[in-house]
Amino acid sequence: MSLLANIPAVEVVENCQPDHIPDEIFASDVPVLLKGLVSSWPAVQTCKSSLPNAARYLSRFWTNAPVTVYVSDDNKGRFFYDDDCTGFNFKSGQAYLPQVMQKLHENEGDEGQAIYMGSTNVDQWFPGFRKENHLAMPADGLVSIWIGNKTCISAHYDFPDNIACVLAGKRRFTLFPPDQIGNLYVGPVDRTPSGQAISLVDFSDPDLERFPRFEEAVNHALVCDMEPGDAIFIPSMWWHHVEAFSPFNILVNYWWITSEANGGSPRDALMHAMLAVRDLPERQRQAWRDIFDHYVFSADDSVFEHIPEAGRGCLSPLNEKSALRLREELLKRLNA
Repeated sequence: MSLLANIPAVEVVENCQPDHIPDEIFASDVPVLLKGLVSSWPAVQTCKSSLPNAARYLSRFWTNAPVTVYVSDDNKGRFFYDDDCTGFNFKSGQAYLPQVMQKLHENEGDEGQAIYMGSTNVDQWFPGFRKENHLAMPADGLVSIWIGNKTCISAHYDFPDNIACVLAGKRRFTLFPPDQIGNLYVGPVDRTPSGQAISLVDFSDPDLERFPRFEEAVNHALVCDMEPGDAIFIPSMWWHHVEAFSPFNILVNYWWITSEANGGSPRDALMHAMLAVRDLPERQRQAWRDIFDHYVFSADDSVFEHIPEAGRGCLSPLNEKSALRLREELLKRLNA
């Protein structure tokens, strides 16, 4: 029996509407399947029926600008690294939407080549799509579309919160809480297939001799099987492995960040910490661990309340002005 055969399913919520999703969904700390959330969308009604219908529907909105397409000859449809993690097992290039759809049509029965048009900005490439297929978001954000055949995207996390809506095909999300990072055997952080670090474990055939702690990760996993019209809410930083099972699949993602936009990228901070802190002697790393915990991870008013207000600087909660000042100071230090 497969190691992943008996994973519990995510919570299912029914009867939500695209123009009104309960606040408690967006506040959830765990993934939630919103069953049939977008089943009434014209895009779902049209695109789920056939690839030619989907091609005609999407062409109504397409700006005629080329899109980025990824192609892999991996027989599992996996977009991944080469053997030594210095390159990748896929190629990318520019193409026009009709070319992508025609290639997918030609490969509907071909198990040997995985194709997808990845993370394409809907407002930029398909203006008008959102007006006809509305989803209420809790904050302004990015909407992207993915079109492809049978593909597999390795487990990764995203910083924004995310709702993923299935327009065509069937998908499975396998999800892990953020604290399972140590059991997922994550690959390089500075050379990634699409921006985020990914798990090196092949979920279809886990090598437990090479990745023994993955078995513990599975003990904390959730699974979500989806069909056209379904949507899943994925909280920020949850790891998710995504499989598209059908010869033709479309997914639309909604991403947003509800925290203040004053700060920089946490990923940039991580990379800088690797540069400045990680290779220090253990005694110094421990001291910096305490300092980071004091100023960042456990920070509260006690950090600055003993300092006169005018002199607190960046220790006070940041606003747009103080965040800009801190960024300028950091840039000066980095360039010194």
